Amino acid sequence: MRAIASRANWGGDMAPELLIALVTFCFVSSVTPGPNNMMLLSSGATFGFRRTVPHMIGISAGCVVMVLLLGFGLAGIIGRFPWLYRALHILSAAYLLYLAWRIATSVGVGGRSASARPLTPLDAAAFQWVNPKAWAMCLGATTSFARPEHLTGDVILIATVLALVGFPAITLWAGGGTVVRHLLDRPRALRTFNLVMAALLVASLVPGLIELAEMA
Repeated sequence: MRAIASRANWGGDMAPELLIALVTFCFVSSVTPGPNNMMLLSSGATFGFRRTVPHMIGISAGCVVMVLLLGFGLAGIIGRFPWLYRALHILSAAYLLYLAWRIATSVGVGGRSASARPLTPLDAAAFQWVNPKAWAMCLGATTSFARPEHLTGDVILIATVLALVGFPAITLWAGGGTVVRHLLDRPRALRTFNLVMAALLVASLVPGLIELAEMA
């Protein structure tokens, strides 16, 4: 980890204890349940690990881009215009409901349904902008670990650590889906599993909706 920070003077020689805290933050934020991981679990079970890899790449790339943009000024714009944050929540809720419907109606392990397909890298990357947990994770990382005197290096370091630590973390969820895949060969079992995943995805909306109601 120290070598990562020292290359190209990224992180302005960030103290080892701060770097360890950053790695821990990125891992815990990435591995805990949330919309991305519920979708990966369902995708791994429905389409298999190999077909879910582009979805994972999109998540990682989307979060990296979000960290860079937030670190280099977007957070200040949102602070000046609070209505943008409220609009984000409304858009997030609508899109998450759409994705929950998509998960609930996915049928056929291994893609037996002609219309079913996993998310593409672009789909997954774009989803991060309406994913409340991704916003909280990326905004929290940039505000907690980017030092004003080393802003450029720290933001690049945060994005790098998030990619290196976050990708293996989300892989666990896609892999978990493939572990239970053999249990879902029957259409009814797969349908039940996807309905549960869709319900959990909808449940992830509740904290954001409560916050939005309090802001109104």
